[in-house]
Amino acid sequence: MNHEEALKAIRANVKNENLVKHMLATEAIMRALARRFGENEDEWGLAGLLHDIDVEVTSGDMAVHGKRGAEMIKQMGVSDTISHAIVCHNEIHGEPMTALMDKALFCADPLTGLITAGALVRPDKKLAGLEAKSIRKRFKEKSFAAGASRENIAKCSDIGLELDVFIELGVEAMKGVAGDLGL
Repeated sequence: MNHEEALKAIRANVKNENLVKHMLATEAIMRALARRFGENEDEWGLAGLLHDIDVEVTSGDMAVHGKRGAEMIKQMGVSDTISHAIVCHNEIHGEPMTALMDKALFCADPLTGLITAGALVRPDKKLAGLEAKSIRKRFKEKSFAAGASRENIAKCSDIGLELDVFIELGVEAMKGVAGDLGL
């Protein structure tokens, strides 16, 4: 499966455009992480892009979210490696994160929300002028982007990245797809 095929599958299952943008942002961060670690960018990108394909199908039921998505993408011929990462990104399942991709998706997913919120509070509502240091400052404000789990983002240490480096990588990755994100 390639990016276009994955996006077509997403559009068939996800109507919320903000959720689609979140998945595109997660794809961008996962691709940047793959480059950094010398991993397969296409595979990591697909994990990021497809990770929430089942949110609307499951009506947001966290007890099944991720597992249903993994089943859906397996039927589309996507690898077990990607489907495992998708199950792992929802910690409610208790699936052990064994692969680097699993851990990367887990911390990249909430980072997109924090960065998006950082862009939206700017006067121009754009990523272009956003600096990682401003995201880092807002990281400690629990009311800012409250849905973005700081604990999960901080798990970037499990993939060998310091928080400042991870945030910088995320901001730069999302700037690369700012047009697709409307930011």
